Amino acid sequence: MKKQMTNIYRVMTLSVLLGAGSGFFQTAVAAEWPVKGDFVKGAQLWVENCNRCHSYRDPQELRDDQWITTIYHMRIRAGFTGQQARDLVTFMQKSNK
Repeated sequence: MKKQMTNIYRVMTLSVLLGAGSGFFQTAVAAEWPVKGDFVKGAQLWVENCNRCHSYRDPQELRDDQWITTIYHMRIRAGFTGQQARDLVTFMQKSNK
């Protein structure tokens, strides 16, 4: 019984420590989120990749929120990384003005 109580205290202590640590981790991560896209890199990706499968689209053809959906759909189809998708979204949205 004593050994079981000792293990329970260890688990409780570990839970408290992990809980405190995760709060710090969440704060540290939140300071870096969302990661911004790079307009120039997005333009370069658009020129080098998008015309492989279809003609270029006018940035004003879709609203900003529609570009997010479209680019993230194309992320899967074209094999873009998350950062590349953010770069493309930034380029399309800023070109949409």
